[in-house]
Amino acid sequence: MRIVGLTGGIASGKSTVSNLFKAHGIPVVDADIVARNVLKKGTGGWKKVVAAFGEDILLENGEVDRAKLGQIVFSDPGRRQLLNRLLAPFISRGILMEVLKLWIKGCSIIVLDVPLLFEARMDKWTKPIVVVWVDPKTQLQRLMIRDGSMEEDAKSRINAQMSLDLKRSQADIVIDNTGSLEALHEQFQKVLTQITRPLTWTEFMLSRKGTFLALFSIFVGVAICKRSP
Repeated sequence: MRIVGLTGGIASGKSTVSNLFKAHGIPVVDADIVARNVLKKGTGGWKKVVAAFGEDILLENGEVDRAKLGQIVFSDPGRRQLLNRLLAPFISRGILMEVLKLWIKGCSIIVLDVPLLFEARMDKWTKPIVVVWVDPKTQLQRLMIRDGSMEEDAKSRINAQMSLDLKRSQADIVIDNTGSLEALHEQFQKVLTQITRPLTWTEFMLSRKGTFLALFSIFVGVAICKRSP
């Protein structure tokens, strides 16, 4: 099984690339969706976060006000690290369960869409790693347009993340999304060709088919040994 790591930065276009993978039939495990699920009312993640940040972050229905929580952690690096530390075990477990479900279905290629791929050290699970990159000026402009935010607020949110240049330096594949949507699609087609190349022997053995083949081989080997004089 090939587990592809997909990451980027805010307003880099990572979600667009993620959707392109889905459109081409490649299953995607979205860490943001997993994170939302582990923050649902009554879950273990919800209890940890409420205990650490107080009930002021809750909506009237008891769910976490994600916008309010986001404002708190983006302006305070210490509290942001605390939140990441509290939720990391729940998110990792959730991602693992989603991967297991896809493995059981027989999927041989899976994309992990994880904004904090390097920060959470999930990059060790993935190969290759795809980073969606844009230059700082473009990233800032797109974020301000997307959210209607002021420059200072946009810069604060960008600076709260690991820099795209550093992520790019650790990538196996870089998608430069500074240009047009058409240019992005052209790059994606090349990336798709790389991602869907035949599995290596190691990757095959980690797939469901490979596991069944290994078990069958062991069964046959044991049966032959028993029949031998």
